[in-house]
Amino acid sequence: MFFLAFVASFVFVGLKAAQQLNVVHDKVWWVVPVSFGMAVCEVFVIANVARLGWGWIILPVGFGSGLGCLFAMLIHRRYR
Repeated sequence: MFFLAFVASFVFVGLKAAQQLNVVHDKVWWVVPVSFGMAVCEVFVIANVARLGWGWIILPVGFGSGLGCLFAMLIHRRYR
């Protein structure tokens, strides 16, 4: 379950970074689909924290979040 929390955090923060870039670059058609992806990931992470507690799950969520943001920045720099 920790691996899924890592993946969900990776995707969630990556989508948050992409959403920020959508707003900055006025990509209005991407805002709603990205928001739904963010909602799915956020609810999944919160549900897992509620089920597993906040102890060790902090590590995969923290690493997933940091790496997701770095990945989004890399993708943006490469394709924009």
